[in-house]
This record gives sequence, structure tokens and C-alpha cells, in this order.
Amino acid sequence: MRAAGRVVAEMHQAIRAAAAPGVTTGDLDLVARGVLDLRGAESNFFGYYGYPAVICASVNDEVIHGIPGSRVLEDGDLLSIDCGAIVDGWHGDAAFSMVVGTATDAQLRLISTAEAALAAAIRAMRPGNTLGDIGAAIEGVVSAAGYGSPHNYCGHGIGQDMHEDPDVENRGVPGRGPTLREGVVLAIEPMLIAGGRDDVRELSDGWTVVTTDGSLAAHVEHTVVVGAHGPEILTRL
Repeated sequence: MRAAGRVVAEMHQAIRAAAAPGVTTGDLDLVARGVLDLRGAESNFFGYYGYPAVICASVNDEVIHGIPGSRVLEDGDLLSIDCGAIVDGWHGDAAFSMVVGTATDAQLRLISTAEAALAAAIRAMRPGNTLGDIGAAIEGVVSAAGYGSPHNYCGHGIGQDMHEDPDVENRGVPGRGPTLREGVVLAIEPMLIAGGRDDVRELSDGWTVVTTDGSLAAHVEHTVVVGAHGPEILTRL
């Protein structure tokens, strides 16, 4: 899984470098495919329930699952990228949010809060803690900042399949839920809605999820293992 996670991290690095005004989301999908090919890895997104690309590219009010294509990125767009890789049958999955070109303070605050929520959740991934501790850590950061988070989308277990049990909710009660044990691997993925609402809707393409109030969204994710002495992030260089 470390090898798969490294490929995902390299995909992120290459996409960040390529994302600029005038570039299409389809161009970024090609960049990601290039990394997969270079590393001899497979995509766990392409073909998943018919999904047509190797990345999800969600822009502005799109929370998750945006399909890359002919959309041209503009200066000031908030872009969220989610992607994964398979190496020797093991999966990695991670997401990041960034601003293309010129960023506003509001955009940077939204992204930094999402990253803080992810960091808080990862700190809670220790043997003896519970899934409720992870969800509560995310919820505490998100709520304190006045943002919303969709109810029906969450993190998940990951290993020899991209989505495994358990679901990892972005809200919870400390001490509740299954107990974490050494070796458990989870994909933790806070999703934040700037307008403060929790409801979203799916577009007619059957994939793209957008905020119902039209406000900006951010999505970040890492694949993390519960280690004997603390969590280890597998999807970063």
C-alpha cells in the first residue's frame, strides 16, 4: 500500500504543477494517466461503476466526483482533485484542493480548514481510539469554522479494494463506534461546504455532487494506517 500511496502522491504533485488558467480538466486527467503509466500502476477510478476517467476534478461548487473533460480552468477557480492507484493488488486513494491562479482569503480559509480537519482526524488514528473519535475530530474543526459537510458522503476502509468497511463518517461522538487496532487502514476525507449547509445534490451525469446553495466546496483526503506508535500517512511523498 505504501507503493500505491506513493504513486497517488506523485499524481497529486504532477497535477498541482499542471493546473493553471487555460488548462482543461481533461488535460489534468491525461497528466494523471501519464504518472500511472510511468509507474506501471493501475487506476482504481477508471471503470469503477462505469466511471470514465482516472481522476475526479471538481470545480468551485462541485464537492466531489466531477468528471474531467473540456472544462477550461479559469483564474480563481477552486479545484478539488481525487484520484487513486493500484500496485500489486493494493490500493491508495487521496484528494487535495487548490486555487488555480489568484486565490481569495475566503478560498484559502476554506481549504486550510479542510486540511486542519484532516490533520485532526489523522491524529485521532491511534490504537484504542474509535471511529467516533475520528468523526468528532473532523466535525469539531468544521463546525468551529462555520462550514457545512454533506451527510451522505464519507471516508472508508481501503486495502485490496478501494472501498472497504467501515464507513468513516465526517461527524461522530467520541468513544463511540468500532475500536481502532494496529494495522487498520482508512481513507479519511473531509468535505467542506462554505455556505454552512449540509445538503448537496447529484447532477444528471450521475456522478458530480454539487452544493445546493451554490457555495464553494473543498475536499481533502489521505490513506492512513493505524501504527503501533501513531498514524502513518501512505499517500504523501
